[in-house]
Amino acid sequence: MNASTGTAAPDPAATVADPEDRTKRLEEEGEIAADYLEEFLDIADLDGDIDLDIKHDRAAVEVVADDPSSLSHLIGREGEVLDAMQELTRLAVQTRTGDRSRLMLDIGGYRAARRVELTRIAEKAVEQVQASGEEVELEPLNAFERKVVHDAVAAAGLVSDSRGVEPERYVVVQPAETSAVVTD
Repeated sequence: MNASTGTAAPDPAATVADPEDRTKRLEEEGEIAADYLEEFLDIADLDGDIDLDIKHDRAAVEVVADDPSSLSHLIGREGEVLDAMQELTRLAVQTRTGDRSRLMLDIGGYRAARRVELTRIAEKAVEQVQASGEEVELEPLNAFERKVVHDAVAAAGLVSDSRGVEPERYVVVQPAETSAVVTD
């Protein structure tokens, strides 16, 4: 939301057509996020390094440490603190650029490990659906987790959609012949 006009901020990914400009913009987002996170780590007196990348057409920022368990309190129970840190970091980027950021933050490899786990869960659900022909409902997941599952289900040739209301929103995996559309 643009604070001065009260209108929704445009998606920066949709407004930058030139791939070189897009890459430059994502690199700038990563740099701003890294500065914000480094300052946060300094204030909190925590050790950690910042790795920057561009993945899936988003700035990807990861806080890493020699001892990943030293960052566990920045991840929180089921990634709740990590989700909050990601939103704060996105807001810091938006404050500097004036545009909404879609950057992804990982801390101590939590999201990477969770992505592997969710892919396994999705594959198991796909196997169940293929064997039974019946849809399978998964446990409630956050938006990041649902996206990972939807992608894995689509890669297997089945369909899925999200149902319910946050924080109890969940994915339903369905046989391919079902006319459902992938939604979030």
